[in-house]
Amino acid sequence: MGSVTSLFVRKMVAAAGQAVDGDALLASVGIDTAAPVDPKLQISDTAYYDLLERMAAQMDVTALPLRTGASMRCDEYGALGLAYKTAATLQGSCARVARYARLWTSVVEYELAPDGDRSWFLLHRAGPRRLGLRLSNEATLASSVALAREVSQTGQFQPLEVHLQHPPPKTLHHHDAYFGCPVIFGSDRDGLLISAEALARPNRLGDQGITEFLIGHLDQELLALAQTTSLQDRLRDAIARSLSEGLPRMEDMANRLGMSVRSLHRRLAEDGLSFQTLTEETRRDLAEGLLTDERYSLAEIAFLTGFSEQSSFTRAFKRWRGETPAQFRKTRQS
Repeated sequence: MGSVTSLFVRKMVAAAGQAVDGDALLASVGIDTAAPVDPKLQISDTAYYDLLERMAAQMDVTALPLRTGASMRCDEYGALGLAYKTAATLQGSCARVARYARLWTSVVEYELAPDGDRSWFLLHRAGPRRLGLRLSNEATLASSVALAREVSQTGQFQPLEVHLQHPPPKTLHHHDAYFGCPVIFGSDRDGLLISAEALARPNRLGDQGITEFLIGHLDQELLALAQTTSLQDRLRDAIARSLSEGLPRMEDMANRLGMSVRSLHRRLAEDGLSFQTLTEETRRDLAEGLLTDERYSLAEIAFLTGFSEQSSFTRAFKRWRGETPAQFRKTRQS
C-alpha cells in the first residue's frame, strides 16, 4: 500500500489528450479538476495503476509515458523542484531526488550509485509488474531525463543507457527517439546509466545559497511526513495482521500501538482520517494484493480480509472496485 503525488496522475491524463475523458478519469480517483494543482495531494498507488490500465484499454499507450515525462518541469514539484534546479551540478540534483523523493511518493525509492567512471540513477519499486506499474516506471525515467535537460546549460542531456525490467512494447521507435540512447528492456534494474562528465556539468541556475535554504525546508517536510506516515503505516499493519480474527476494534489497535483511543482518534483526525476509513482501505488493498497471487483461493482471501463469508467479501469488493474478485483476478492475469 502506497501513494503517489496527484501531479503524476494529472500529467498522465493530460498527455493522453482527447483520447480519453480526462475529467472523468481524474474524478474517479478523487481529484477535483477545478482545484489548483497540488503536488502534496496524494492518491493510492493501486488507484493510479488502475487508472493507467483503464487508459490503456482506450488508447495506444506506447508513447504515453514519454509524452508525460517530457511535459514535466521543475517548478511543478514545489520546493523539491526548486532544490533540484538550484543544485550546483546534475549530480547534486539527482542526490536531492534520492533524498527527498519521499515527498512525491511512498512507492519509489531512488538511488545514485557510482559504477566506475559512470553512475546509475536507479528507481526501486516493489510489487507485481502490472501494466500500470510498468507505464509509471517509464514515465518516471522519462521525467528524470526531461528535468536534467531543463537544468542543463545547453538544454541537452542524454543518458548512456536506459534500463527497464519489463518486456518491450511492440515498437521501440518512440523510446529510441526520446532518450537518444540504447533502451534495454528485460534488464535486471530500472534506471539511467549516466556518464561522470554529464553529472559534473554545472546547472544553469545553480545557486548555493538558495539550495541550502531549500534543503533546510525539505528536511523539515521530510521529518513531518515521517512522523505522520509512521503512525499510519503502523496502524495499517496492525489492522492487516488482525483481520483474520474479524474486524479489529479501535480500542485493540490503540493498545497495540501503545496509545489511548482518544490519542489515536485525535492523531488520525489531524490528518483528515478515520479509523473506519483506514480499516476499509487496508481490507481493500490487502484483498487486491492477495488476488494477484494464485496460491490463495477466494475463500481464503475472504477470511484473511476479515469476512465471515465469501459472499460478503464478493459484495464488498464489487462495491470497492465495480467488479467481482474473480473478474479482478482474471483481468490482472490477462
